[in-house]
Amino acid sequence: MEEKNLAAGGGPGENKMGVLPVGRLLAGMAIPMMISMLVQALYNVVDSVFVARISQDAFNAVSLAFPIQNLMIAVGAGTAVGINALLSRSLGEKRQEMADKAANTGIFLALCSFAVFAVAGLTLSRLFFLAQTDIAAIVDYGTDYARICTCCSIGLFSQFCFERLLQSTGRTTYAMCTQILGAVINIVLDPILIFGLFGAPRLEVAGAAVATVAGQTIAALAAILLNIKCNPDIHIRLRSIRWDRRVAKEIYRVGVPSIVMQSISSIMTFGMNKILISFTDAATAAFGAYFKLQSFIFMPVFGLNNGMVPIISYNYGAARLDRVKKTIKLTICTAVCIMTAGFALFQLAPGTLLRLFSASEEMLPIGVMALRIISIHFLLAGFDIIASSVFQAIGNPFHSLIVSVSRQLVVLLPAAWLLAQTGRLNLVWFAFPIAELMSLTLCTIFLRRTLRTAEAALKAREN
Repeated sequence: MEEKNLAAGGGPGENKMGVLPVGRLLAGMAIPMMISMLVQALYNVVDSVFVARISQDAFNAVSLAFPIQNLMIAVGAGTAVGINALLSRSLGEKRQEMADKAANTGIFLALCSFAVFAVAGLTLSRLFFLAQTDIAAIVDYGTDYARICTCCSIGLFSQFCFERLLQSTGRTTYAMCTQILGAVINIVLDPILIFGLFGAPRLEVAGAAVATVAGQTIAALAAILLNIKCNPDIHIRLRSIRWDRRVAKEIYRVGVPSIVMQSISSIMTFGMNKILISFTDAATAAFGAYFKLQSFIFMPVFGLNNGMVPIISYNYGAARLDRVKKTIKLTICTAVCIMTAGFALFQLAPGTLLRLFSASEEMLPIGVMALRIISIHFLLAGFDIIASSVFQAIGNPFHSLIVSVSRQLVVLLPAAWLLAQTGRLNLVWFAFPIAELMSLTLCTIFLRRTLRTAEAALKAREN
């Protein structure tokens, strides 16, 4: 064991997150996650590219289903954030028993999440689409898509949980491999099941859903196997996968704000779709295309985030604030560079990007203007995303919650509604940079406060 630790860059009994140079450590942790997130973004876009070839109604159905998918992702990812923070901090504090409890209780919570969404998806999917539109084709396509994604979501929740266990202990390369595996399976199955190639039945929109859940399930199985075989820092035991009130409370102390933050995105998307569809169906399609395309920019930043959080949590638990601050600075600089490159892409080639989705003559000019205006907020978003994750990693998740609620519900949606009252669709898109400017202000204030509080807490612990 000692030889393995030394080979990983640490001293005897020390995890690499506490000893490797910060730049090298962040690169090793984050780059695999960034690559895997890019692949995730690719298959999200490929999904929609194939569906768009069926019809604009089919594309709109998948776009309108986004709030449901995002809500599942919010619960899965948010719970995983809580597991990650507790597990990494426990390892940093040398509390092996708590680290194991975080892993096993987290698995139980993931299974409970699947059960809730399976029941809700089976009973409420059609009502969800009827609340947004009365176009029969969209409702039928969307209901089929949503029911498959929710009733077979055990792969999604398991994938989030077991991949985050790998990330929490510094094994991000393994997590990258499982994510890429799931994405590749999805991409391969998409055209086969959507269009009925090689003798398969033509399932159209339902085929995209089947391909998605198949990729998630196989990736989850691979992640489970890797945790059992290649992750000695935690011990997963079948008899320990059960409810533990104290551990669940600690997981959700960090996880619930993250869940709420990402769930708010579902509310925002639902509200924006309602505002935009009052102008034209093409505006909703353009907004859906934007959301798919922006994932190419945001997903690498989220991958960077995933690499950063365990480093900060571990070193904060180990009372090494200097390493915490270096990690934050380096991550923010990297995130801002990525978002600036995304801004340039959306400004220079919006038409090319939209043609990937077979944009109609009506949708294309609307989408070009949308991409150019909305992408202005990319220049600020990099800092805001990283700052919000720092709050969670150090144990101040409610700062992140305040920022997210304020951005999407207090500012963005009301601003979009007010701008829509002018009757000018192009003005609605300005709600995004307006909201991001407010987020920047709050994140700056909260980040300074969080670091001061963390420093005081560590000094008190030393005394």
